[in-house]
Amino acid sequence: MSIDKTAIRHAATVIVLRDRLGDPQVLMGQRGAKAAFMPNKFVFPGGAVDREDADIPLVRPLPGLCATRLGEDCDDDLSHALAVTAIRELWEETGQILGTPGTWDGTPPEDWQSYAATGHLPTAHALQFFFRAITPPGRPRRFDARFFLLDSDELQSDPDDFSQACDELSHLQWVPLARAREFDLPFITEVVLAELADHAKRGGTPASVPFFRNDDEESLFLRLRGHAPRAAD
Repeated sequence: MSIDKTAIRHAATVIVLRDRLGDPQVLMGQRGAKAAFMPNKFVFPGGAVDREDADIPLVRPLPGLCATRLGEDCDDDLSHALAVTAIRELWEETGQILGTPGTWDGTPPEDWQSYAATGHLPTAHALQFFFRAITPPGRPRRFDARFFLLDSDELQSDPDDFSQACDELSHLQWVPLARAREFDLPFITEVVLAELADHAKRGGTPASVPFFRNDDEESLFLRLRGHAPRAAD
């Protein structure tokens, strides 16, 4: 049975922000020239949800408001799996660790063994749901991507050490936010960067999360709000 590669897959992307109040920078890398999806483009680390991701425990879950907003306009509660995917993809593609020191119970799934070998357990409390976009129809791959914002101070690894990264992204680097648009970017990444430039120095919890919903019938720009922000979030 062949797999429909144009079917929409759930995915998570991580926007790691460094020096928010000084000279803001974001962690980006370049996709390969032969990649089926966005070849040669500079992107944030991220990828599709794996089946095992839903079963990976988190030491600390996503903030409540973040999880609530992830549930809007979504048939299933994917907040846990998406957070796990974000942590895994960040590790695989950049070698950066979001987690807390600890030892795994039992043998982790294959995709998590190299992460577990660093002596860390995944934790999602520092992730902030920041943007959502569905790839328009007609593309060779389609994703329902949730973008998570993460402050680099939350990393357990050296932010300048990419030696543990896989080869999916090349030219990994911290790109000054003011110069990011000089790179070859996907359109949606430009939109996300515009939102980020407005939010970076203000900080806090955004009043809403932008959502580009590209269905087969129409394209809509929506806002995911959840409940009003509370101190506990």
